[in-house]
Amino acid sequence: MGEILGQLQPNLLWNHFEELCAIPRPSRKEEKVAQYVISFAKKNNLQYATDDFGNVVIRKSATPGKENLIPVVMQGHLDMVAEKNADVKHDFDKDPIQPYVDGDWVKAKGTTLGSDNGIGVAAALAVMESDDVEHGPIEALFTLDEETGLFGAQSLKPGFVNAKILLNLDSEEDGALYIGCAGGQNTFVKFNFTPNDVPANTIALEIKVLGLKGGHSGLEISAGRGNAIKLMTRLLHELNYKFGIRLTSLNGGSKHNAIPRETFAVIRVPKKIAADVLTYIENYNKIVQSELSTAEPNLNVSASEVKSKSKVIDKATAKNLIDSLYAVTNGVVKMSADIEGLVETSTNLAVVVTKGKVVEVTLSQRSSVESEKKDISNSVAALFRLAKADVKQGDGYPGWKPDVHSPVLGVTKKVYNQLYGGEPEVKAIHAGLECGIIKERYLDMDMISFGPTIFGAHSPDERVQISTVSKFWDLLKAVLKNIPSK
Repeated sequence: MGEILGQLQPNLLWNHFEELCAIPRPSRKEEKVAQYVISFAKKNNLQYATDDFGNVVIRKSATPGKENLIPVVMQGHLDMVAEKNADVKHDFDKDPIQPYVDGDWVKAKGTTLGSDNGIGVAAALAVMESDDVEHGPIEALFTLDEETGLFGAQSLKPGFVNAKILLNLDSEEDGALYIGCAGGQNTFVKFNFTPNDVPANTIALEIKVLGLKGGHSGLEISAGRGNAIKLMTRLLHELNYKFGIRLTSLNGGSKHNAIPRETFAVIRVPKKIAADVLTYIENYNKIVQSELSTAEPNLNVSASEVKSKSKVIDKATAKNLIDSLYAVTNGVVKMSADIEGLVETSTNLAVVVTKGKVVEVTLSQRSSVESEKKDISNSVAALFRLAKADVKQGDGYPGWKPDVHSPVLGVTKKVYNQLYGGEPEVKAIHAGLECGIIKERYLDMDMISFGPTIFGAHSPDERVQISTVSKFWDLLKAVLKNIPSK
């Protein structure tokens, strides 16, 4: 029984989740958690297989009397986003996540929790271990490297999974059934610069943008939250035109699919105007705090003198960098005209890193319309090419086209009504689910996605609502029991 979460219900699910929390599993480093899943299969005398990428599938025979049901695969991803607050000491490659209970929520101490998608994985494992869940022939598919680009799903080959119905357990809203998702693509930008000697009679100032909520760049993109890189480059743009600053470095964000919460810049200014620059930054802090007082109550922009011997970025490149980051579109580009409240197209300025003689920028575009995804990606790329940067675009991944006539959707809506006496919301999501990619490889597979309520995914504010996990578990069991016959 789990020491922290072992008293929660459903007990089997929460025990597996707590065990997952103890296993470091950032994206691209899922060897230990994959071995945990394989060891689980061996312990429970279940068939399993792995593919060349490392994805794992576990198979379980039908319960007596359910042999003729259409085969089902439950699917989730093993990796998690590794984000922490700047003042938290945590090595995601070695240290366990520290979950704790706060009322009706499970949270983590200063880091992402990994309920995305640890709860879905734990639910699938609980079904495979349980002896009192009725089901037909079932599989549990666990993919790798979802958070960095859905690469595990992209590596799947036809025949690895035998099921005809897929239950994706990676949604984050109780009472919602998802039947569609956005496709995505990343844009990678590189500014090569010439290091210049430190100008005489200048001092170094470090500027910090801190305290933002961040969050999932798909799910929270329409929440009006601040983007730390945008707030920083807005300030740098103003400082450059007013005072003629020199830029030493710019660093912010850490994941392509997370809204950046923190950004840091080191600039050099003449000693004689340093006080004026600091006053300007103080006033800027008041302005943006006022603008974002509701969405970002903890935002703080500050500056202080630091010791730095690092050379500065040449003026032309620094100007191109600052101006293009300030000018690039960020946030919601278009809302859907077909589904009320659904973001159709967006772009996120995600990461900027200074290393050596290069500043690298990563941006992420999403759209549920393939042509619009291409359009916004090309627009972003064109802007940075005008700024004389090197630009490359990732291959991206497809969206998942909604099917309102899906048989498994009908089953799930029916059992949801029987369980809870109401109708679930049928929705599409402005985030990348693996369903679109899996659908490309298994054209005839019927699929749906659902899960419990999770807030703040991809940020240290991540939390999962305990009461909705119970509902999620009951719904999963009921759907498996009521899958139609072949």
